[in-house]
Amino acid sequence: MIAVNEQGLLDQARGGDEDAFARLVSPHRGPLHAHCYRMLGSLADAEDAMQETLLRAWRALDSFEGRSSLSSWLYRIATNSCLRLIERRPKRVLPIDYGPPADPHEALGAPLAESVWIDPYPDERLGVEDGLAAPDARYEQRESVELAFIAALQHLPARQRAVLILREVLGFSGDEVADVLDTTTTSVYSALQRAHKAVDERLPERSQQQTLRSLEDDEVRRIVEDYVDAWERADVDKVVAMLAEDAVIAMPPTPTWFRGRDVLAQFLRDRPMSGRLRWRGIPVRANGQLGMGFYQWDEERGAWVAHSLTALTLRGREIAEIQAFLTAEPFEAFGLPGSL
Repeated sequence: MIAVNEQGLLDQARGGDEDAFARLVSPHRGPLHAHCYRMLGSLADAEDAMQETLLRAWRALDSFEGRSSLSSWLYRIATNSCLRLIERRPKRVLPIDYGPPADPHEALGAPLAESVWIDPYPDERLGVEDGLAAPDARYEQRESVELAFIAALQHLPARQRAVLILREVLGFSGDEVADVLDTTTTSVYSALQRAHKAVDERLPERSQQQTLRSLEDDEVRRIVEDYVDAWERADVDKVVAMLAEDAVIAMPPTPTWFRGRDVLAQFLRDRPMSGRLRWRGIPVRANGQLGMGFYQWDEERGAWVAHSLTALTLRGREIAEIQAFLTAEPFEAFGLPGSL
């Protein structure tokens, strides 16, 4: 029945029915957006790639012969749209890959003129489900948008990145990947071997999905509640007690980041949790990880104003990494209001 419906919509779309085309591609939009994000590490760039993909698909609909699935055809267009974008955009990184840690007594560095930072991703809203995308996939869907994984992907050459995502995240066969990239199966598996080596060297021992599953639901909820509560009460000691000894805090779009529990305690006590600022936090899931949207009290406006989107990386029950994205831009994508 699904194939019949799809064929009917395809026929109508080929006849110029834009509404039929929208319904035809609707089930694929979320997963395609996630695919573009994995390739590009940027929400804005992923949106650009999605728009180009849908435009190219609409214009080339008559050339779709049905020898592969519609999904595979769309992924082919999306992957090549991403490869073209990668040629024109700087590589995306996290601050810890950009430069050395800073002294907590120094001022935060100014944001770079051109953003090179990985964006946080609202996986619960944009097409990332639990489990594997296909039986042959190696990485879980949520695992494959974790910040460490996305950061590792960005260090790969573009075509190696595409091979790894298509084969090990989406579960395409070697022949299907070769077809998408107009290359040979031998080249695909050669690129895959090199990509595995480079990515595995950068990934932590356990993914966040494995870590979260090792904890009870009550423990996970308590970590989020305690973290938000500590910020709202400016309780530095409570936050510090939750940190790993070598914990990191990074704050894109500034290149500044700090490492070490004592260093983070000094920074928090002197700056954001000094008591001069007031905070409210709303829990979210960012990149398959625990997170929260933070609002800062604006006295002039008499409102809590969107300030930053934070993603936590756990190591067991301890917080090993805090990525605090100091911008309100992601709030809409996460379904969060601009003010409270």
